[in-house]
Amino acid sequence: MNDTANVAAPPRVLTRTDGRVLHVTINRPERHNALDSATHAQLADAFDRFAADDELWVAVIRGAGDRAFCAGGDLKAMNEAAKGGESYVAPPSGYGGLTSRFDLNKPVIAAVNGLAMGGGFEIALAADIVIAVEHARFGLPEPLIGAAALAGGMHRLPRQIGMKRAMGLLLSGDSIDARTAFEWGLVNEVASATEFEDVIAAWLAKLLRAAPLSLRVTKECVREGLNLTLEEAIRRQDADGYPTLNALRRSHDVLEGIAAFAEKRQPKWEGR
Repeated sequence: MNDTANVAAPPRVLTRTDGRVLHVTINRPERHNALDSATHAQLADAFDRFAADDELWVAVIRGAGDRAFCAGGDLKAMNEAAKGGESYVAPPSGYGGLTSRFDLNKPVIAAVNGLAMGGGFEIALAADIVIAVEHARFGLPEPLIGAAALAGGMHRLPRQIGMKRAMGLLLSGDSIDARTAFEWGLVNEVASATEFEDVIAAWLAKLLRAAPLSLRVTKECVREGLNLTLEEAIRRQDADGYPTLNALRRSHDVLEGIAAFAEKRQPKWEGR
């Protein structure tokens, strides 16, 4: 009898809660954390939980190991699906449960600990803050296999770095290193492998010292405002056109922030 037959496969996604933070880890290091259908589904479940839980204020997504953040879609799984095997399916919320999640106002940090290729790069593009280890690389090589960057890459990349740089990457399939990504505005900070965790912790501390409703208002207004002219965006804001802004103006936390400043103490946020 083969005892290993009864051993359950390890989860493709690991989650850990640390106070107000949800840590999400793609757990397929043997596949460079590539995404098959089951991994997509587990990531979508994790971010569904994050979106719904008022006690969770910030999420961090990373890949297991130190070689890859995420190599994108699992080409082996795609090939098997093309030959009549199990279908390759991404959830409605997009690659990694993030790239089409347009209603998530909570901040997400992508901790890019290695390769971020294809859908992995697109997950990073969908995050709000990107921290990259020095040996990370970013690329959208889809044209090299006859595909295209359909998880938002063709639309987010030009908006974030400009048309010429974006088209250079999108059409060539080339990749860039972490320092170049930082210089182009795709990455907020680059850290050595030994400093990586400390840099993530420092960014989390920065976000958690702010009122969570303020962060959600900021993310919603920036995201929605980019679809409008400057005048329209500001007029909509002044006319209470953003739901989270209306909630903020009536919140406990805005009163707490004003009181804490006047009393020269640290505010105690409640997220309401």
